[in-house]
Amino acid sequence: MWKLRRFLASYKKQVVLGPIFKWLEAVMELIVPLVMASIIDVGVKNRDSGYVFRMGGLLLVIAAASLGCALICQYFASIASQGVGTNLRKEMYRKINSFSHAELDRFGTHSLITRLTNDINQLQVAVAMLIRLVVRAPFLAIGAVVMAFLIDVKLSLIFVVVFPLIVGVLYFVMSRSVPFFKVMQKKLDRISLITRENLEGARVIRAFSKQTSELNRFTAASDDLADTSVRVGRLSALLNPLTYVIMNLGIVAILWFGGFGVDSGRLSQGEIIAFINYMTQILQALIVVADLVVVFTKASASAARVNEVLETEASVCEEASAPVELVKNAPALVFDDVTFGYAGAEEPSLLHISLSLQPGETLGVIGGTGSGKSTFVSLIPRFYDTNSGNVWVFGRDVREYPFLQLRRLVGMVPQKAAVVSGTIAQNLRWGNPEATDEELWSALETAQAKSFVEALPKQLETRVEQGGKNFSGGQKQRLTIARALAAKPKILILDDSSSALDFATDAALRKALRDNTRGMTVIMVSQRASTIRNADKILVLDDGKMAGLGTHEELFKDCAVYREICLSQLSAEEAAK
Repeated sequence: MWKLRRFLASYKKQVVLGPIFKWLEAVMELIVPLVMASIIDVGVKNRDSGYVFRMGGLLLVIAAASLGCALICQYFASIASQGVGTNLRKEMYRKINSFSHAELDRFGTHSLITRLTNDINQLQVAVAMLIRLVVRAPFLAIGAVVMAFLIDVKLSLIFVVVFPLIVGVLYFVMSRSVPFFKVMQKKLDRISLITRENLEGARVIRAFSKQTSELNRFTAASDDLADTSVRVGRLSALLNPLTYVIMNLGIVAILWFGGFGVDSGRLSQGEIIAFINYMTQILQALIVVADLVVVFTKASASAARVNEVLETEASVCEEASAPVELVKNAPALVFDDVTFGYAGAEEPSLLHISLSLQPGETLGVIGGTGSGKSTFVSLIPRFYDTNSGNVWVFGRDVREYPFLQLRRLVGMVPQKAAVVSGTIAQNLRWGNPEATDEELWSALETAQAKSFVEALPKQLETRVEQGGKNFSGGQKQRLTIARALAAKPKILILDDSSSALDFATDAALRKALRDNTRGMTVIMVSQRASTIRNADKILVLDDGKMAGLGTHEELFKDCAVYREICLSQLSAEEAAK
């Protein structure tokens, strides 16, 4: 948690003044038993109602002042805790957005969501408790003991016995329950993972009638968390009974030995009442300390998880800050002996890939499942960095470009169509905020999406629900293609982005791309040989290796892998055309 102290720097006033006001509240609480003793020993004993009313009025003033101090402290604690949480959440979100795909793969979406929400909430609670109770609780416990000694040293020896006993009980319970809180955070991650998988894969789960097994899996994870929570609860349940037994025995001792003191005239009845009040304050303060231990233990586990994200350096770093000039007459894309493997993988996903693509050319990429097609195109916008070799875009290594410039040069249509909530127009303007309606309609026409968008009552202003659930898979794919086209990139990558389209729409899309994207370099990844057969060049990948590079005719003649793919989808006559 100490590493996150920088987030408190903007709230120094609240962090300093809050505990001061809470300390003032504790001082007033320590004064109250003395006033009560005075009321009993003077007012009640002498039947002086005027004195009782005056001291009662003083108690009301103390209560009002104490309430005011508590409210001010609460105000400062709220500002600081919410501010720290907001700033920490922003910083963490900024950090996550700086990660390459490698870091996102390592942490996992479910874990990052839990860290961004639950873990930061735990830290907000810790900041609030730091301001409100870290000063008050220990001061109240120690102050109660000191005040008791000021009244009578002999009777205060009871506090010397009771205080360590209560502390011992707290230590016994907390030392055994605290380790479980770190375990519970990991088990909460597990529940988040299962929940995310079930919500995202709801249709698949229902298609295979796996609701019962998935419910059992979720129940098992929930029961596991519940069992851990119950174990902690059983230990924590010992806290109140044991401490209250010790406190009540202490009160009995005060009444017993204090009674002798009253008989001898050494103590007054009011002082005995004050002793009992101080005993109660000690117990309450120590229980608060125990709660603080729990809060800060949870916060410490959360802080470690948050720090892990904040301290992780992106494996793909932006090395340039200013836009660079493109090299004239340079190839649009060059792969120079590129090898790449994912972290933890036994074998590289791409091995010694070399090719060159001129501006305006179309490259088709084909291969079996897991052959490295999506990995190949992910290296162009620098979602990952190569292990060896270089990727060049318009005469410059992709590492030389600022991310913004590179990803404006490269328009990416991912394998999984992703749209965001908003309007169709807002989605289409992601890559080009200045695009006119005419340019949007042109992009939609090329992407074969114009007809269904025109049929919508609000057309471009039609609302896109979360995840695009109000559109079909094919409609979402065409919208993502239109979004990439509206940005007017120099290189357009279509990563199997027509898989949900029927053959007629796919053919119309390919024709429109040829007619309307002249001068644009197009890279088409597809499982369909018919989709890429008319490309200027076709790259055939087989288990990460380059099995062939050439035109359809050349590869059908000379590349066994490509010929096998074509013949599995087309007749021999169709493939040979």
